[in-house]
Amino acid sequence: MSALLQLEKTTVRFGGLTAVSELDLQIGRNELIGLIGPNGAGKTTAFNLITGVYQPTAGEITFDGKSIVGSKPYRITARGIARTFQNIRLFPSLTVFDNVRAVFHLHLRGDVRHALWRGNGYHAEEKSIADRVMELLEIFQLGKFRDEPAKSLSYGDQRRLEIVRALAAKPKLLLLDEPAAGMNATEKVELTRLIRFVRDKFQISILLVEHDMHVVMEICERIAVLDYGIKIAEGKPDEVRANPKVIAAYLGD
Repeated sequence: MSALLQLEKTTVRFGGLTAVSELDLQIGRNELIGLIGPNGAGKTTAFNLITGVYQPTAGEITFDGKSIVGSKPYRITARGIARTFQNIRLFPSLTVFDNVRAVFHLHLRGDVRHALWRGNGYHAEEKSIADRVMELLEIFQLGKFRDEPAKSLSYGDQRRLEIVRALAAKPKLLLLDEPAAGMNATEKVELTRLIRFVRDKFQISILLVEHDMHVVMEICERIAVLDYGIKIAEGKPDEVRANPKVIAAYLGD
């Protein structure tokens, strides 16, 4: 079976700085993959390449059998790639419900005239979206907060809401950028359970960037390691943990 996402010798340069150099990376369907490395290694840059924020200087990025190089971020999202961010980027003053509903409108069937006319089709579609929003919120135990502003949620619940909002885009691939950042030990245990649940429940692939090695080693089936924009290792968690290059560059003794 062909890879869902494939980066082939993907490179991006900013002036004289090479942020990512000839990166080869494949993600299969329903895989849960980790991307790790020191600060400044190029991990978030790789996410920005995949989501169209940056365009590669060289190389190719293929998703679901088609090149996405040159595509705008919103088109890549519509194709089936969604992401969360290291710094939570919810709409803080909107309700929990509206934060998720806003993303569902990416897949509206009607056009502007359809919305302005507000006929039976419009109302049926809006009801369908509302039902799907509540279904997602209930799955993630956020339904009780539907009318609360997002900024009123606890940190852990805001992280979960951000994942719910990403899932509302109906992704085939979900990119999680340091989801455990700022979490306490109890919240991290819940997060690992949640990430596995998301992959299995929604049958999607997940690419995870995370500094907490316990989280990464616990849930990832395969891990790629970047250092100064270069992939220095890739393999199963035990293989990566024992790799001398990874120990020297990142994990330490």
